[in-house]
Amino acid sequence: MDGPAHRRGRRRPGRRRLHAIEEWVTDAPQRVLALLGFRPGPLADLIRPPHATTVRLALAAADGDALDRAIGGFLLERKAPGPGRRVIAVDGKALRGSRTAGRPATAPIAAMTHNGQVLTQRQIDGKSNEIPAFTPLLDDIDLTGTVVTADALHTQHDHATYLHGRGAHYLAVVKRNHPGLHQKVRRLPGGTSAWTTTNADADTTATRYAA
Repeated sequence: MDGPAHRRGRRRPGRRRLHAIEEWVTDAPQRVLALLGFRPGPLADLIRPPHATTVRLALAAADGDALDRAIGGFLLERKAPGPGRRVIAVDGKALRGSRTAGRPATAPIAAMTHNGQVLTQRQIDGKSNEIPAFTPLLDDIDLTGTVVTADALHTQHDHATYLHGRGAHYLAVVKRNHPGLHQKVRRLPGGTSAWTTTNADADTTATRYAA
């Protein structure tokens, strides 16, 4: 887990390993421990922070998807709506340092606003890819009137149908691996229902459709 970004772009050390989390809990002020739900012991008013082993066991037993949904829901509730249409980006990445000799890298897929606020994420099945995780990822988010962006991997008929049914707009990137669709998109006339942008090499076209 990376530390918070420095204001000039560099990352501060100290939050990369579980040991750093244990140190943070040990040094946390009493009021912070109370806010996190810890209670004083029966014989004193002092809250004792959990032992490092307890922290490890709690993290190992946690349901990652349930935790992500809870945090995402909390962030959605406290986020004040801003001007203009909300835009959500869907993307998957492998976690740095998670690959071992006997295990592939852990890869989550996340939905976030374009200002970097993560709304929800899920771990991708190690025997699959991002595509089956797309719709479950967005199921608990109100997509009405939202613009959803994703890379070309998610330019799928089922994804478009799902987003349309949820009342969302979407930005679909069409590449030459969809040759028929690529040619149809390039021939679309301009107008309010769709617009296209093709790069200089004419191998990638981005199209925005209104729901």
